[in-house]
Amino acid sequence: MSDVDPLGRLLEDWAAGSGEIGSMLARLHALMPRHSDPATAEALLDLLRTLYRIARRDLPLARLFEGHVDALQIIARYAEDAVAQAVEAIAAAGGVFGVWNAAIVGEPLRVVDGRLHGGKSFASGAGILGHALAGADTSEGSRLVLIDLEASAPTVDGKWWRVVGMQRSQTHAVRWSGAEPKSFRFVGAPGDYAREPFFSGGALRFVACHAGGVAALLDHVRNHLVAAGRAADPHQAGRLAELFVAAGSAAAAVREASRWWSTPDFVEHVTAARVTVAACAENALTIAQQAIGVAGMFVDHPLSATLTDLMVYLRQPAPDAQRMRLGSAVASGQLALDL
Repeated sequence: MSDVDPLGRLLEDWAAGSGEIGSMLARLHALMPRHSDPATAEALLDLLRTLYRIARRDLPLARLFEGHVDALQIIARYAEDAVAQAVEAIAAAGGVFGVWNAAIVGEPLRVVDGRLHGGKSFASGAGILGHALAGADTSEGSRLVLIDLEASAPTVDGKWWRVVGMQRSQTHAVRWSGAEPKSFRFVGAPGDYAREPFFSGGALRFVACHAGGVAALLDHVRNHLVAAGRAADPHQAGRLAELFVAAGSAAAAVREASRWWSTPDFVEHVTAARVTVAACAENALTIAQQAIGVAGMFVDHPLSATLTDLMVYLRQPAPDAQRMRLGSAVASGQLALDL
């Protein structure tokens, strides 16, 4: 890998088994020229391409790095200058951040008498992150709290995350019982986390990861068929063609949505990308399994992890709501096709 492609060299090292995931996340952070919101559509596309390339190699790694990027952008956007500068210094020294926002039913995270109680589910990176940004109920409404996970280590339910894929993302349920005030600080004003266009528009980051996962399916199927001498089979050639179209369509949808950054229609274009990439991914998952068969489901086959990781990662919340939103935008004329 050329010296002009430090990300490529880093991913090659990672694939060869170099280092722990926390240190890898810190090394990825060091490659980023900007850790706040992208200033232009071109800068956004550069970030999305980075996430896409990481996901094409390792979906759990991409999931964690996307969360790190999300946390730093939120902090840069809403935190006081002193807090933002302190966070940037921690991240520059190797600290890893993430966003934990999924509530545990009946146990919401809340601040009571200055202390932190309750928990979060789907807390990706539990045991890896040094700091987590989470939404907490307060007397003022929902507010973001930045939690120092060393100063107030939560109880981690490591048995909760029993799923077929994304195991290495270490996504667990976490709980606090009276964490002291000095172990967390508020970020921004009540309601900041859900402010648009950042809340819905930020989904384009994980959609870029999904698109990278679709490209990985193509890579694994092509490599398997070529190595097995089966790529010339007309049925397999047809499957490779279909996978190429699916991966190309997913990438194109992300690229198109990024062009609308900082415009009034950005969120609707992100919605279109979410629906498009999900459809491409579901189709590609089926084709990849047909192409390789049972051989691709052995746990030591490269396809196996990508299949299960992508299946889990695709299950983002409210897919029906995304289709409804897209349909409404089409019906109103807000979204229209052109060449």
